[in-house]
Amino acid sequence: DEREQTLNALLVEMDGFESTHDIIIIAATNRPDVLDPALLRPGRFDRQVVEDAPDVRGSEDILLIHAAGKPLASNVDMNTVARRTPGFVGADLENLLNEAALVAARAGRKEIQPQDVDEAADRVVMGPERRSRVISPREKKITAYHEAGHALAAHFLEYADPVHKITIVPRGRAMGYVMQSPENDRMSMSKNMLLDRIGVALAGRAVEALIFKDVTTGAQNDFEQATNIAKRMVTSWGMSPELGRVALASGNESYLGDYEGARNYSEATAKLIDSEVKSIIETQYKRVIALIEDHRELLEQIVDVLLERETLHADEFAMLIRGEPIPELMPVQEPPVVNKPSRPRDKEPRLPPT
Repeated sequence: DEREQTLNALLVEMDGFESTHDIIIIAATNRPDVLDPALLRPGRFDRQVVEDAPDVRGSEDILLIHAAGKPLASNVDMNTVARRTPGFVGADLENLLNEAALVAARAGRKEIQPQDVDEAADRVVMGPERRSRVISPREKKITAYHEAGHALAAHFLEYADPVHKITIVPRGRAMGYVMQSPENDRMSMSKNMLLDRIGVALAGRAVEALIFKDVTTGAQNDFEQATNIAKRMVTSWGMSPELGRVALASGNESYLGDYEGARNYSEATAKLIDSEVKSIIETQYKRVIALIEDHRELLEQIVDVLLERETLHADEFAMLIRGEPIPELMPVQEPPVVNKPSRPRDKEPRLPPT
C-alpha cells in the first residue's frame, strides 16, 4: 500500500547518501512501536535516543524558563512545584504557569502566589472546580471519609508517597481526591512500594465499608489502579511466590501502555494468575482495614476538618497528625470590582443601503 511505497522511497534515498556528504538525518516519533525494523538497522537510523519526561531537576529548570517575565511572588518555590508535578513535560509546565497567571488575575492579584500555582496544577490534572454542583450532606460526608481513608493510609504505610493535599471539592468526574507528592525521582519501584500503593488505593473503599456498612461507586478508579498494579506484579515483574520469577505478559507494549499479542500461557496458569491478583488485593484490603481501625479517632478528626474547610494542605494535615490546632481560616477576599464607563450607543441603528 502507500505506506510501504513511502517507506521504500525513504530507504532508497537514505542509502544514496555517502560518507563524504557529511549529512546527518535526525527524526523524532512518539510511536516507536510502529516503526519498520528496516528503518532501525545500522546505516540508517542506527542510534536511538529516548527523551523521557524530565526529572525534578529538569522540571525546575524548565519552570524557570517559562517563569521569565511573569510576576511571581518571592515565596513561590520552583523545586516544590517540580516535585508537585511528576510526569509533566515541557508543554505541561508551560501551561501550568500560564494557568497560574490566569488564576491570580481572576483573584485580582498582581503577583502569582503559591496557592495560584497549586490551583493551576489541580486544574491541569483534574479540571476546574465544580462548586456549582449540588451535593447532599450525606454524599459530602461519604466523600470526606473516603478521602480521609486514602490520606491515613498514605501517611502510615511506610513506603507510600507523602500526602500533599486532600480535598472534597469536585473536579472533573472526581468527587474529591488525595494528591501525593514523591520525595525523589524513581527509575524503579520495589515490591513494598507497590503493595503500599495498592493499599492506599483500597483505603477509600475500606473506610466506606467500615463506617457506613455500605459501599458506593466512588472507588471505581481506585480498583482499576490496584488491579493493574497487582496484575503486573504477577505477570511482568516476577513478584508472585506461586508463579515464580517468570514473565507471562506479552512483550509487545503498545503506545497506550497496554499489552498486545496472543496469550502465551495455559488456562491453568491464567486461573492461577487471577487467584494471585485477587490474593494480593484482598491481603492489602485487610491490612488497611486494620490500620484504619487502629487510627479511628484520627480519621474522625480529619473528616471533621475536611467538612469544615473542604481542603487540607500538607502542613495542615501534618498538624492534625501531630495533634496540633490548625489556624483559623482567613476570610476569602473578593477581587475588586472595576466600574467601566458605559459605551455610548447610537440613537438609531444604521442599516446598510439596499
